[in-house]
Amino acid sequence: VQLQASGGGLVQAGGSLRLSCTGHGRTFNEYTIAWFRQTPGKEREFVAAINWGGERTYYSDSMEGRCTISRDDAKGTVYLQMSALKPEDTAVYSCAAKIGVAPGRVPMENRLHGMDYWGKGTLVTVSS
Repeated sequence: VQLQASGGGLVQAGGSLRLSCTGHGRTFNEYTIAWFRQTPGKEREFVAAINWGGERTYYSDSMEGRCTISRDDAKGTVYLQMSALKPEDTAVYSCAAKIGVAPGRVPMENRLHGMDYWGKGTLVTVSS
């Protein structure tokens, strides 16, 4: 599975942005897809995950209530709709795929075993 994140850009604090993660490969719809973010000098941080069927999601405490993850397997795309953005949300956002793992277990699985596939990230900059 090949993944590519897009949709990043510059947004003012309080604004909204929708990121897209496009997957290529006939098994894309079998994977749990997750979003992570990273800023220079900091550890990569989990943001949100959605399972292969799209009916289960899981969010980090820092983003819960401010973002929604969804997927359209017909388009091979997972979306991350973010709102009420803060300057501290500035980061490179990347999507990743993991097979056979529920969204709530993605942070632990990533720490212990890593994700199966990673896509190139997209930069989100939130100005104050």
